[in-house]
Amino acid sequence: MRLQARFLTTAADAAQFPPPQLPEVAFLGRSNVGKSTLLNSLLGQKLARTSGTPGRTRAANFFEVEGRILFVDLPGYGFAEAPKAVQRGWQKLIESYLLGRESLALCFVLLDARRGWMEPDLQLKEWLEHHHLPYAVVATKSDKLNRKEQNESLKAIRRHYPGGELFWFSGLTGQGVKEIWQTIWKRTTR
Repeated sequence: MRLQARFLTTAADAAQFPPPQLPEVAFLGRSNVGKSTLLNSLLGQKLARTSGTPGRTRAANFFEVEGRILFVDLPGYGFAEAPKAVQRGWQKLIESYLLGRESLALCFVLLDARRGWMEPDLQLKEWLEHHHLPYAVVATKSDKLNRKEQNESLKAIRRHYPGGELFWFSGLTGQGVKEIWQTIWKRTTR
């Protein structure tokens, strides 16, 4: 399914964010967890740049979808090939986006299904909950796990996230795309 989508802008600081006019969906996760791959799968086209090198997304990238919503690809946290000062700048950018956008309808927190929750993910989860920001969890790279490993991963993820929305996603097979879209439309249309 290919949607009408276009790259809107890149913002390296809050002053460059586009005016909030449409509901927004933000994608958050560690460096190289698959945020851009998920975005491209949801859009049915390659608009977000993907890379095997952690830390390539260094600004907030805004994509307009169907003229109805904005997707926001935020820089990853954790390991990245960038100086610590640059990484702190990314954190400031992410926080200013999340706290300052009244049009933010939903955040997706992406976890690598093979690794589950790591300390930076848990800190983000707690921070989102502290600020009462709506989020759902996407376990990426699910195709890299066999059935037994998926069950173990599910238990580990649920230990810290017992009742929230959880999606399994594979960029290779497209698993989860339909279900994620259902949640996006439910949260962005009123």
